[in-house]
Amino acid sequence: MKRIILLLLLISQSFVAQNKSNLELIDIYDLENVSDPQISPDGKQIIYVRNFKDIMTDKNLSNLWIADFDGSRNRPLTTGNSRDFNPIWSPEGNKFLFKSNMDGEMKLYLMWMDTKQKMVLSDSKESPGDISWSPDGERIVFTKFVPSEKASIIKLPKKPEGAKWNEEPKYITEMNYRGDGAGYLKTGNSQIFILSTDGGTPRQLTNSEFDYESPVWGKDGMTLYFSANMQEDRELDPLNSEIYKMDISSGNVTALTDRQGPDANPVVSPDGNKLAYLGFDDNLQGYQLSNLYVMNTDGTGKQIISSEFDRDINGIQWGKNSKEIYFYYDDQGSTKLAKIDFSGNVSDLTADLGGLSQGRPYNAASFSVAPNGNYAFTTGKETMPADLAVGSKRNIRVLTNLNEDLFSFKNLGNVEEIRWNSSFDQKEIQGWIVTPPNFDPSKKYPMILEIHGGPFASYGKVFSAEIQLMAAAGYVVLYTNPRGSTGYGEEFGNLIHHDYPNNDYDDLMSGVDALIAKGYVNPDNLFVTGGSGGGVLTAWIVGKTDRFKAAVVAKPVINWYSFVLYADNPGYFYKYWFGKKPWEDPESYLKRSPLTYVANVTTPTMLLTGEEDFRTPIAESEQFYAALKIEGVETAMVRIPGASHGIASTPSNLMAKVAAILAWFNKYKE
Repeated sequence: MKRIILLLLLISQSFVAQNKSNLELIDIYDLENVSDPQISPDGKQIIYVRNFKDIMTDKNLSNLWIADFDGSRNRPLTTGNSRDFNPIWSPEGNKFLFKSNMDGEMKLYLMWMDTKQKMVLSDSKESPGDISWSPDGERIVFTKFVPSEKASIIKLPKKPEGAKWNEEPKYITEMNYRGDGAGYLKTGNSQIFILSTDGGTPRQLTNSEFDYESPVWGKDGMTLYFSANMQEDRELDPLNSEIYKMDISSGNVTALTDRQGPDANPVVSPDGNKLAYLGFDDNLQGYQLSNLYVMNTDGTGKQIISSEFDRDINGIQWGKNSKEIYFYYDDQGSTKLAKIDFSGNVSDLTADLGGLSQGRPYNAASFSVAPNGNYAFTTGKETMPADLAVGSKRNIRVLTNLNEDLFSFKNLGNVEEIRWNSSFDQKEIQGWIVTPPNFDPSKKYPMILEIHGGPFASYGKVFSAEIQLMAAAGYVVLYTNPRGSTGYGEEFGNLIHHDYPNNDYDDLMSGVDALIAKGYVNPDNLFVTGGSGGGVLTAWIVGKTDRFKAAVVAKPVINWYSFVLYADNPGYFYKYWFGKKPWEDPESYLKRSPLTYVANVTTPTMLLTGEEDFRTPIAESEQFYAALKIEGVETAMVRIPGASHGIASTPSNLMAKVAAILAWFNKYKE
């Protein structure tokens, strides 16, 4: 009888597997994920953000859910087609703050845990930014943008009554006058406000030309700590922020740090005696590790405690004993949760964080820790976007499986790690191979090389809708972390310092060769694409080799000379990525610009960029498109209306991006 049951089970599983379909573009609307899990002060409950998509309005939406630490009583706190996010527990754990546009505009809400009643705390046109509870739970501080008027020197005659003139000209004097995803910036600054949780009118604590960030309370309830860049030349020195202390009653502000470089993200220890913060000594390198520092709350006793830890520190939170600090970090494609003591000793708790980037396989995660040591985090893997997980010491449990319903009848590509040595200097490079569903290693498949942006960023062993859709279309996909990627130490990251793009090309081509050597890729059927920094490298590749059948260059930099003057942060890009202004060293700018090598290009090349991209403005794509046309190269330009640098910020734009890439490759595939 047992044999019969087992046979029936195997037949059933085989039938299900055979009747699964491959992932399709429209399935993007069914993907869900967890973000921002916040564990309660007693460590017994977790509020988390459950993200979903609305196919009718083409919006990314989210509600708040709550679950007990053991996974029971998992249920919604908010519902509806809105964006509810950023939950923040009160110190007592009897209420929490969150942001929502449930009433049409983004507002700050307070909800009580016992009754689930909620009230609006702030409903101004400018929504709150960073938020912090007072130790007694009776007040909050938050940042909010405050517009200011700027007089124009352009004076026009009075318009006759009823006349229809054009809008008055915009008079701009700031260096940073537009921002990617924000458009042309309003005049004003981010200021600090204080507000009673009983409601009322927020009181503005700062009123200056500076932007204030990350305000947190001192344990006495009368002191605030925050970071700001108050340098006179802050537009030309954008990273030089300091930690400040404010006496709330008098408004007096005292600088606690004073070095060249960023000091930010202050966090007060539970005993109220120390501040932890992040930063580094600015050496004007392209990539500089984010280090962890501790000082007394009066600014004395500063010490770096992560000097021997060759990875970026992120998301710092104090342990209950005020002697250790929790954080997460990226390490060779994996995101890990760890803690560190004042001597710099690091202990890993789990390597299972991730899953927040649904489009491309970037490392991204979030976590929170309770005073009793229980913690909650987002966990992701190659076949699943982020779910909710919890841990106590090193005992890990995953509490949700949000995409089980979708993936129960969808085939996904298998993800396998691969490592090789670069032909340039034998540096070991890490990557991942994604094979099509129902993969047969005896066959020959077309291949796509997909390159990450940044360039100081990293891919990992996490779910990617774009990569899986490419695999579902019958391609073997290779994605990699060439030199310059983060998660491999400061030296590896700076192998492209003032030398990008260059030998990262050799890293990528060596990876393609290593994959071809496995025997299941057709070397005459290769394709390449990448976005942002990956777009730079894709354009660079087609200027150096004709081995690819077609290329899609997404949101690239083509001409460094124009980019550093046209992007949304000119004071940063020339200073850190080149070291000299374009007119001081035009040869270096031209040498590293893909546009310089356009006469070498024979590969059919598509350009793809958002029309409102201010990070790598569409003028960069337009230049390369025109140059390719002049050279007689097969080319096309795809412009995504309304999209900024983050093209995939709406589900339909993500579909459009992948559809365009696959359409171009399918056109030239053998």
